[in-house]
Amino acid sequence: MTLGVGFAGSLFTAPAVDTWYAALRKPAFTPPGWLFAPVWTALYVMMAAAAFLVWRVGAGSRWTVAALTAFAVQLGLNFLWSVIFFGWKQPGWAMVDIIALWIMIAVTMALFARLSALACWLLAPYIIWVTFASVLNFEIWRLNP
Repeated sequence: MTLGVGFAGSLFTAPAVDTWYAALRKPAFTPPGWLFAPVWTALYVMMAAAAFLVWRVGAGSRWTVAALTAFAVQLGLNFLWSVIFFGWKQPGWAMVDIIALWIMIAVTMALFARLSALACWLLAPYIIWVTFASVLNFEIWRLNP
Protein backbone atom coordinates (compact mmCIF):
# COMPACT_ATOMS: atom_id res chain seq x y z
CA MET A 1 0.00 0.00 0.00
CA THR A 2 2.74 2.49 0.90
CA LEU A 3 4.66 1.88 -2.32
CA GLY A 4 1.38 2.25 -4.22
CA VAL A 5 0.81 5.65 -2.64
CA GLY A 6 4.36 6.63 -3.53
CA PHE A 7 3.83 5.52 -7.12
CA ALA A 8 0.51 7.38 -7.32
CA GLY A 9 2.18 10.54 -6.03
CA SER A 10 4.90 10.20 -8.64
CA LEU A 11 2.25 10.42 -11.35
CA PHE A 12 1.77 14.06 -10.30
CA THR A 13 5.47 14.66 -9.70
CA ALA A 14 7.03 13.31 -12.89
CA PRO A 15 5.35 15.64 -15.42
CA ALA A 16 6.30 18.76 -13.44
CA VAL A 17 9.91 17.91 -12.54
CA ASP A 18 11.51 18.76 -15.89
CA THR A 19 9.30 21.77 -16.55
CA TRP A 20 7.74 23.74 -13.70
CA TYR A 21 10.01 22.47 -10.89
CA ALA A 22 13.16 22.89 -12.98
CA ALA A 23 12.31 26.57 -13.54
CA LEU A 24 11.82 27.37 -9.83
CA ARG A 25 14.42 29.20 -7.78
CA LYS A 26 15.68 26.73 -5.19
CA PRO A 27 17.93 27.06 -2.14
CA ALA A 28 21.57 25.95 -2.35
CA PHE A 29 20.87 22.94 -0.12
CA THR A 30 18.41 21.38 -2.61
CA PRO A 31 19.46 17.76 -3.17
CA PRO A 32 20.12 16.54 -6.70
CA GLY A 33 17.00 15.28 -8.43
CA TRP A 34 18.23 11.68 -8.72
CA LEU A 35 18.32 11.37 -4.91
CA PHE A 36 14.59 11.70 -4.32
CA ALA A 37 13.40 8.40 -5.84
CA PRO A 38 15.76 6.09 -3.88
CA VAL A 39 15.23 8.00 -0.64
CA TRP A 40 11.44 7.88 -0.94
CA THR A 41 11.51 4.21 -1.96
CA ALA A 42 13.54 3.32 1.14
CA LEU A 43 11.24 5.41 3.32
CA TYR A 44 8.11 3.75 1.89
CA VAL A 45 9.61 0.29 2.51
CA MET A 46 10.39 1.23 6.14
CA MET A 47 6.89 2.68 6.54
CA ALA A 48 5.35 -0.54 5.24
CA ALA A 49 7.51 -2.63 7.58
CA ALA A 50 6.51 -0.45 10.53
CA ALA A 51 2.81 -0.73 9.73
CA PHE A 52 3.14 -4.50 9.31
CA LEU A 53 4.83 -4.81 12.72
CA VAL A 54 2.05 -2.83 14.38
CA TRP A 55 -0.64 -4.83 12.61
CA ARG A 56 1.02 -8.15 13.55
CA VAL A 57 1.70 -7.23 17.18
CA GLY A 58 -1.60 -5.52 17.93
CA ALA A 59 -4.00 -7.95 16.25
CA GLY A 60 -7.11 -5.76 16.33
CA SER A 61 -6.60 -3.97 19.65
CA ARG A 62 -7.96 -0.45 19.97
CA TRP A 63 -4.38 0.89 19.94
CA THR A 64 -3.68 -0.95 16.70
CA VAL A 65 -6.79 0.51 15.09
CA ALA A 66 -5.83 4.02 16.26
CA ALA A 67 -2.21 3.58 15.14
CA LEU A 68 -3.10 2.26 11.69
CA THR A 69 -5.75 4.95 11.25
CA ALA A 70 -3.15 7.63 12.00
CA PHE A 71 -0.80 5.85 9.60
CA ALA A 72 -3.44 5.94 6.85
CA VAL A 73 -4.11 9.65 7.47
CA GLN A 74 -0.42 10.57 7.23
CA LEU A 75 -0.12 8.43 4.09
CA GLY A 76 -3.02 10.35 2.57
CA LEU A 77 -1.38 13.67 3.48
CA ASN A 78 1.86 12.40 1.95
CA PHE A 79 0.06 11.69 -1.34
CA LEU A 80 -1.81 14.99 -1.19
CA TRP A 81 1.45 16.92 -0.87
CA SER A 82 2.57 15.67 -4.31
CA VAL A 83 -0.77 16.67 -5.79
CA ILE A 84 -0.66 20.16 -4.26
CA PHE A 85 3.03 20.92 -4.83
CA PHE A 86 3.63 19.33 -8.24
CA GLY A 87 0.14 18.81 -9.67
CA TRP A 88 -1.40 22.14 -8.65
CA LYS A 89 1.98 23.94 -8.45
CA GLN A 90 1.07 25.53 -5.11
CA PRO A 91 4.09 25.52 -2.74
CA GLY A 92 2.24 27.68 -0.18
CA TRP A 93 -0.67 25.27 0.16
CA ALA A 94 1.79 22.37 0.06
CA MET A 95 3.44 23.96 3.10
CA VAL A 96 0.14 23.73 4.98
CA ASP A 97 -0.14 20.08 4.00
CA ILE A 98 3.42 19.20 4.97
CA ILE A 99 2.96 20.73 8.42
CA ALA A 100 -0.14 18.58 8.92
CA LEU A 101 1.83 15.61 7.56
CA TRP A 102 4.66 16.18 10.05
CA ILE A 103 2.18 16.33 12.93
CA MET A 104 0.49 13.12 11.79
CA ILE A 105 3.83 11.32 11.44
CA ALA A 106 4.63 12.33 15.04
CA VAL A 107 1.20 11.10 16.18
CA THR A 108 1.69 7.86 14.25
CA MET A 109 5.11 7.35 15.83
CA ALA A 110 3.69 7.90 19.32
CA LEU A 111 0.90 5.39 18.68
CA PHE A 112 3.27 2.88 17.07
CA ALA A 113 5.60 3.16 20.09
CA ARG A 114 2.80 1.81 22.33
CA LEU A 115 2.83 -1.39 20.29
CA SER A 116 6.36 -1.75 18.90
CA ALA A 117 9.46 0.31 19.60
CA LEU A 118 10.97 -0.98 16.36
CA ALA A 119 7.95 0.21 14.35
CA CYS A 120 8.33 3.65 15.89
CA TRP A 121 12.05 3.79 15.10
CA LEU A 122 11.45 2.65 11.52
CA LEU A 123 9.56 5.93 11.04
CA ALA A 124 12.40 8.08 12.42
CA PRO A 125 14.16 8.52 9.05
CA TYR A 126 10.79 9.46 7.55
CA ILE A 127 10.10 12.30 10.00
CA ILE A 128 13.70 13.51 9.61
CA TRP A 129 13.31 13.57 5.81
CA VAL A 130 9.92 15.31 6.04
CA THR A 131 11.47 17.89 8.37
CA PHE A 132 14.10 18.57 5.72
CA ALA A 133 11.44 18.56 2.98
CA SER A 134 9.44 21.09 5.01
CA VAL A 135 12.37 23.49 5.12
CA LEU A 136 12.96 22.95 1.39
CA ASN A 137 9.25 23.50 0.66
CA PHE A 138 9.27 26.72 2.69
CA GLU A 139 12.36 28.05 0.94
CA ILE A 140 10.96 27.26 -2.50
CA TRP A 141 7.74 29.05 -1.53
CA ARG A 142 9.72 32.02 -0.22
CA LEU A 143 11.98 32.24 -3.26
CA ASN A 144 9.11 31.98 -5.75
CA PRO A 145 6.40 34.44 -4.65
